[in-house]
Amino acid sequence: MADFLQTLVAAITAGSLLALIALGYTMVYGILKLINFAHSDVVTLGAWTSLTAAMFLLPRMGVDLAHPAWWAAPLVLVIAMIVCAVIGFGIERLAYKPIRRAPRLNALITAIGVSLLLQNAGQLQYTITDGVKPIAAGVTSERGNDPATIRLQTSVTIAAGERYVLKITPKGSPAPIDRVLTMPAGKYPAGADLRFDGTIGRAQSREASFQLDQIFTPLRLPFGKTPAVAPYLLPPVNIYPDYPRYVWRHEFQSSFTAPDGSQQPMKKMLNIAVVDVIIVIVTFVLLTALHFLIYHTRLGMAMRAVSFNTDYAALMGIPIDRVISITFVIGAVLAAAAGFLYSQKFSLQQTASYAWVLLGLRAFIAAVVGGIGNVRGAVLGGFLIAFVDAFGSFYGTYLFQNANSYSDVLMFGLLIAVLLIKPSGIFGSATREKV
Repeated sequence: MADFLQTLVAAITAGSLLALIALGYTMVYGILKLINFAHSDVVTLGAWTSLTAAMFLLPRMGVDLAHPAWWAAPLVLVIAMIVCAVIGFGIERLAYKPIRRAPRLNALITAIGVSLLLQNAGQLQYTITDGVKPIAAGVTSERGNDPATIRLQTSVTIAAGERYVLKITPKGSPAPIDRVLTMPAGKYPAGADLRFDGTIGRAQSREASFQLDQIFTPLRLPFGKTPAVAPYLLPPVNIYPDYPRYVWRHEFQSSFTAPDGSQQPMKKMLNIAVVDVIIVIVTFVLLTALHFLIYHTRLGMAMRAVSFNTDYAALMGIPIDRVISITFVIGAVLAAAAGFLYSQKFSLQQTASYAWVLLGLRAFIAAVVGGIGNVRGAVLGGFLIAFVDAFGSFYGTYLFQNANSYSDVLMFGLLIAVLLIKPSGIFGSATREKV
């Protein structure tokens, strides 16, 4: 039961992300009949922009990344949305608008070219800040009350939003051991214990040199070394003090038969993390807002008119260029939200990594399966692909050991089956073209 429920949580979380990304594909296709292959790269841009804003901007606003304020996550999300919206607007105006009346093959090649441009531009690196300032140094054999602390010889003031590293150099060692301080901001007198991540052995601390450095981490833009982990900005909960990032944990107890025939107890934990709940809530809010925008506003009516027939919409006085640009911007904003949520749950690979390509491909398949051009179909396709992937991998392990490696086979098998049965997708409508 624990495995089933944990798989269900993972499927719902992944489906929410895929639904957000698939909406960008389906909205652009519904308006222009264009597959915007650069959309997945906008998701990548949103994730890396979130990391960059969190690492560079928040510390300079006095935010302690170890204990971020409640407004840190919304601020980073808004910044990522603004950056991606500008990029999405620029892509439409500079790349797609000049070839709007060109053959579809030209638009397809342009989309692939824009995707490659964003992937490779994201791998450029240049340093914008760097520096190390020691704030306390000395030689000591003293340690704190436990292996994860060290006792100060002099008083130290720790500033908020800055990173401190304890360099431990054992006697006779050629290189120091780095441990990151996890203490909150404040002034600590001599004799106080400072806590850091990890531990150090007794042999390492005996006659060792301890140097406390204030580190301005070198930040390279666009993005720097990979894989990278974004600071966790989502609020913790107090239900489990030892596990503040979980909203619910439950231990399932069962038994299994050992080779000797005896029954052995077995315990498994079901963990529902804060980030999973936030992903589902944010996705629901954004999907509800998008549904209201499309079906209950004048802009949504204009978007549906343009998707039906561009020429007829122009004759009715609808500003075609403005509506198309807004569609790209909305898709980019959803991509930024997906990128931010992705950065809070997973580590970030370099922008041309297969992980991003596979994420975009799954979202595109979700849009096709649900019926590309249909908003509800994109949402259904995202959850359907996520459930097939998660439960196919889970139950496949009962058949053969490496079932996880073949989860994409099920995904593409589902795509082929849907296209054979209903080529327009589950919610798609068949169209006729005169030749």
